[in-house]
This record gives sequence, C-alpha cells and structure tokens, in this order.
Amino acid sequence: MKQVSIGSAQQFQPRQIVCLEHEHTCLYAEVIEIVSSRQVCWVRPLMLAIPADNQSLPLSSPEQLILYDLRQGSDLLWPASLFRLALDTEVISLLGQLNNPDAPYVNNLDAPRQLSCFVHQVWQAYKNVF
Repeated sequence: MKQVSIGSAQQFQPRQIVCLEHEHTCLYAEVIEIVSSRQVCWVRPLMLAIPADNQSLPLSSPEQLILYDLRQGSDLLWPASLFRLALDTEVISLLGQLNNPDAPYVNNLDAPRQLSCFVHQVWQAYKNVF
C-alpha cells in the first residue's frame, strides 16, 4: 500500500472521498473531519471493494469487484497517512452500483464482518502508524 504524506493528508476536506488500499482490497470512505493535532482522519466508510477471483487492482470495470455496502456501519478514526484521495472516475461507478438493487455483486449481509477483517489486517500490517 502506498502511504500519502501527512502534509498531503492535511489537504483532505470534509465530504471528500478517500481510499485506503491494502493488499487486494479498497476501503472507500467520506472524510468527516481531519484532526491535525493527532494526524488522524475521522471517516465514514462507504464501501469495501474486493476483486472477484483474486485479481489485481485497479480493475477496468465495477463488474469485476465484489462490493460491500458499509454506509450503515460505524465511523473510523484512522491515521491520515494511510489514505489517499479517491479519483472521481473510480468512485462514481461504484457508488452507482451500491444503489442498484439488482447488482449481483453487491453484498450487504456480510459487510460488517468484511470491514472488521479488513480493519484487523490493516492494523496488523501498520501497527507502527497507530
């Protein structure tokens, strides 16, 4: 995962969408607030995107991803250095898929467990940042 510098993390603004990449998974979240004194970012998770069939990121289409809808879950307070700004082109189609009730690759039932596993993996990988 490529970490951004704290200087660029302080450029995050509320309501921006950020991404935390780890291994083959992307957590997309909305920035609520930046706590500069602690160098952390308060974010509201939107979705977890995992490539189907263990493909590498980035993928060319949202149909190649399994999406987990996290919009009803808990907020996170995480080191800002772990996030990068998400590109509009990568997020818009994914958000459209989350709102499509017929999308076969959106999983809402397993979302809390997937987020918990992802949080644990990132914490284990970057203990020194926490």
